[in-house]
Amino acid sequence: MPTPPLVTLVLCLTTSVLWAQGREMDSNVDTLEMELQQGCSSTLHPRERLNLLEEKLAHQDHNFTGGMIETYVFKFKTESFKGLNLSSKMDVKPGGGERLRHTLNFPAELVEGVKVREVEQKLVCIYIHSPCIFQDAHNSSVLNDDVLGAFLQSGRVAGLSRPVEIQFWHDTVLDASNATCVFWQPGAGTGSTGSWSRDGCKTTHREGTVICHCDHLTYFAVLLLQADALTPAQLASLTHISTIGCSLSAAATLCTLLLCCFFRPRLRDNTTRIHMHLLAALLLLNFSFLLSTPLAAGAVGLCQVAAALLHASLLCTLAWMAAEAFHLLLLLVKVYNIHIQHYLLKLCLCAWGLPMLAVAAVLVFKRDTYGYHTINTSEHHRNTTMCWLTSEPAHRATLCYTGLILLFNMLVLGRVMMILRRMQRQNGQARKDWVTVLGLTCLVGTTWGLAFFSFGVFLVPQLYLFTILNSLQGLFVCLWYVTVHRRRKPGSVSDNSR
Repeated sequence: MPTPPLVTLVLCLTTSVLWAQGREMDSNVDTLEMELQQGCSSTLHPRERLNLLEEKLAHQDHNFTGGMIETYVFKFKTESFKGLNLSSKMDVKPGGGERLRHTLNFPAELVEGVKVREVEQKLVCIYIHSPCIFQDAHNSSVLNDDVLGAFLQSGRVAGLSRPVEIQFWHDTVLDASNATCVFWQPGAGTGSTGSWSRDGCKTTHREGTVICHCDHLTYFAVLLLQADALTPAQLASLTHISTIGCSLSAAATLCTLLLCCFFRPRLRDNTTRIHMHLLAALLLLNFSFLLSTPLAAGAVGLCQVAAALLHASLLCTLAWMAAEAFHLLLLLVKVYNIHIQHYLLKLCLCAWGLPMLAVAAVLVFKRDTYGYHTINTSEHHRNTTMCWLTSEPAHRATLCYTGLILLFNMLVLGRVMMILRRMQRQNGQARKDWVTVLGLTCLVGTTWGLAFFSFGVFLVPQLYLFTILNSLQGLFVCLWYVTVHRRRKPGSVSDNSR
């Protein structure tokens, strides 16, 4: 029989070991807390941070309260569990008084899938206030950087008949269109990130509170969506419209070019040749756009070349629209008496040469300007990737270039309409000229101006109009060209440009 001093010594040692283990766990979580307080500049990958946290929580047997992490451990017998309502720390409201920041309400059905009924269960709840651990590939933002997690140590909990209720407090203006309840899906690979998903979660908004009902246990948050984010269904429909429209335009422009080259050689004045160059640029633009999305699934270098080709064809197409407007202005102002040496060659150098040279220089000296471009949707795991610009300055420069050309074209059209208004012609001829002007509005690409209305309530209607009109521009130009030139006689050419 052990002596009393020996028993006392054993009890002291046991108490010391348990106390040391508890201190070690507190120290581990406290270390992670201190690391998070220092910001997101740690060398640890976000997934490594999460794995480290979960390893520490697996052995956590007591609560921990810090500034950025709070953990709560609840032990219970399966047959005695009647549900649990957990509230985090109190916050002082601006007008005085207090209210709970977040709450977790677990139904009694939480343990309905637990097979072993006699073993003591352990429910671990965690509150994290940090943007560093849960970072997806798109750096998505969650409400107040708050994440609530819950786990039953005996196994995975999913498909609950009665969902878990999670409440997030906030003091911002939110609605169902820009905030939704999501849960964290870990990445498949070791070094990969994860993503936010809304599957199995429903969102309810009340004043100052977002309520989530989810049928499983994991990490939960309220994802803040961009105001201009499309739904996957909208993106899919726009993609189909673009594909069909560009395919029709490519076929129409190719047929028109063949018609001009092989069947109507005597009608090739400078006006017709400029039309042909515009059609060739549109054909290149349509083909490069159609290839952009499939090539995004290939190698980086191939995608960069495809993006550069798409960018160059866009710049050339816009330049030839400006050439069309310039030529139209000369025809009306000079009254068909133009004398410019090497006129068409100079237009080709400006409309083909300069854009191609600029894109080639960017591709050689700053290749990473081109690459994989992701079109975000309201559900980030259902985005679309294409080969396009990856640099924001390059994107803004392209928009400025487009805006200047469209401004010039609009001014030319305005000038043309003023000239036609002053002309003393017969009513029939005047009506014909006005119809021609309406056709020229498509020829010089004024519909591209819709790109500058992609904000607020105009976003979705503008995107559909922009996609339909501009993807079919080649077809419209083809129909206009055939309608105008099918009545034209070979001897009526009076464009004397050289």
